[in-house]
Parts: sequence; C-alpha cells; structure tokens
Amino acid sequence: MESKDSLAILDGFPLTDGHTLVIPKRHVLSVFELPQQQLNDLAAVVAKVRQVLKAKYQPDGFNVGVNDGLAAGQTIAHAHVHVIPRRKGDVPDPRGGIRWIIPQKAKYW
Repeated sequence: MESKDSLAILDGFPLTDGHTLVIPKRHVLSVFELPQQQLNDLAAVVAKVRQVLKAKYQPDGFNVGVNDGLAAGQTIAHAHVHVIPRRKGDVPDPRGGIRWIIPQKAKYW
C-alpha cells in the first residue's frame, strides 16, 4: 500500500502474520519530525493498513506503535510505525500490551 507520502511493507522479522511497517517517504529519524500534513498522511495509511489486515487475517486486536530513539529500541535510522495484528491466545495474558517493554513495571492490576 502506498500514498503520496507513505509506504507500507511487511516487516522483515514479523512478530505475527501480517506485521506491517508504515514508513514515511521523507527521511526522518522520528515521526515527530514530519510536517503535519505528512504526519496526517502517515496516520491515514496506518488506518488503511489496519483495515486491510483486519479483513485479511481477522485478528482479535492490534498493537500499533513507534520506537522513537535508540533508548526506545529504534534499530532502523528511519521513522516507521508498526501495525501488529494480535490474536486471542498468542500470549498467555495480553493485558498491559506495550507496557511489557519493561516487564517489572508491566503488571499494574
């Protein structure tokens, strides 16, 4: 999937079937460096990718996220958004979602 300012590709090391990256065509390290119009375009493509993945894979949910900076785990020096389809039972307890980045702080319930 592609727009004027963004491109969607399957992740080369997918966490789940359909794990997709939405990438701005402008080379920036952080999505927050994008002009507002291009950030809006990126968000619109993320929404379209989610819609396509929902129809194709029928997941039960999604994780959508950005690793912004080395300390946040960004390993590719180009901004991108992960769209990750999730299914019931893919992990024993999905509560907390992205909070599991720091496991000792994830479980707050």
